[in-house]
Amino acid sequence: MPPASSSAGSLSAMYPAYPAPTAEALAHYDAMVSFMREEVFPAEAAYETFRHEAAPGDHTVPPVVEELKVKARERGLWNLFLPSESGLTQLEYAPIAELSGWSLELAPEALNCQAPDTGNMELLHLIGTDEQQATWLRPLLDGEIRSAFAMTEPRVASSDATNIETRIVRDGDEYVINGRKWWISGAADPRCKVLIVMGKTDPEAATHRQQSMVIVPTDTAGVDIQRSLPVFGRQDQHGHCVVELTDVRVPVTNILGEEGGGFAAAQARLGPGRIHHVMRALGAGERALAMMVARVQERVAFGKPLADQSAVRERIAESRIELDQARALCHHAAYVVDARGNKEARHLIAAAKVAVPRAVLSVIDRSIQVHGGAGVSDATPLSMLYGWHRAMRLFDGPDEVHLTTLGRAELNRTPLFDLPESIFSQFD
Repeated sequence: MPPASSSAGSLSAMYPAYPAPTAEALAHYDAMVSFMREEVFPAEAAYETFRHEAAPGDHTVPPVVEELKVKARERGLWNLFLPSESGLTQLEYAPIAELSGWSLELAPEALNCQAPDTGNMELLHLIGTDEQQATWLRPLLDGEIRSAFAMTEPRVASSDATNIETRIVRDGDEYVINGRKWWISGAADPRCKVLIVMGKTDPEAATHRQQSMVIVPTDTAGVDIQRSLPVFGRQDQHGHCVVELTDVRVPVTNILGEEGGGFAAAQARLGPGRIHHVMRALGAGERALAMMVARVQERVAFGKPLADQSAVRERIAESRIELDQARALCHHAAYVVDARGNKEARHLIAAAKVAVPRAVLSVIDRSIQVHGGAGVSDATPLSMLYGWHRAMRLFDGPDEVHLTTLGRAELNRTPLFDLPESIFSQFD
């Protein structure tokens, strides 16, 4: 593909020719639709009943989760997020990931396509040694264990990875790790067997070469997985934990990649992770819109269905426009990932990471409004969907970080045309 600065490259950016999906991709999509109808949606009641009957803060895995994983694998719906495993491009995966977002707590994990494991598997696939892949990647790909990514810290703005304070100090053939992490998603799940820990190995090195990533089994002495933090009062099954690391010792062979390569590895991990979150978010928005449409047709107020109110119809129309706009941006970003790689797609991924949760939250909020009290309770999934997607504007980089990056890129962009002389020039 020509460089973006060439006329051909510019043309392809303005008129992207998306390749048609393969027959295999279409078959996976059809299989996913059937799986959602026949297995996932009917299983939601059992999942919610199990979580409701468990003690507050209990993170036991509802049996239906493992049952769905078996059924998904039998249908060939397994590890679809990873091109080397599935044969799908990111653009082909996007509509399938969107379908999984309709049932956020069940479908992604049923396919073994759930965060944070997907990002960790991507890292292990890209830069893990043969031993690391055999020990950790293979069980993750097989859905036998789960993992967590330990980067965020309570004392610093962790959206800037150079702020990380956790120390990773070499002592002979071992690394000694000390630090406190929080919002470590997945760490409360009893199947979580390994952490990928981000910390500083050389505080005196160049800013972006101070950090490294180390593989830490959760049963290592000194690893203390503490309370799980709720999101808007709701405890997710997999948990978002505070993790204390005190004189944790692991072999130097547990370094992921190279010393000083942690910042670059984090960026490589977050790119696919962000776009996958965006894909799934679209499914949540579509479910909220479908619920809104159903509700306004059955609910009567002031003598007529809500659907007859012009203001309600406008809200539905606005929701459709916003979701379709958001999907177009998501798919364009996925296409550029496929065609030019994560680095070239980084600004599109950042734009999608901002725009899609905003659009989805707007749709969910409208759906909550027409559902009234049921919308803000646990009688519908809307409050859970709202909480998760509001949090999405913070995790994997808050909106402000992406907007700053996008703004800087735009300020450095060369306009296509030389602008006519400004009126302000006459005052020079």
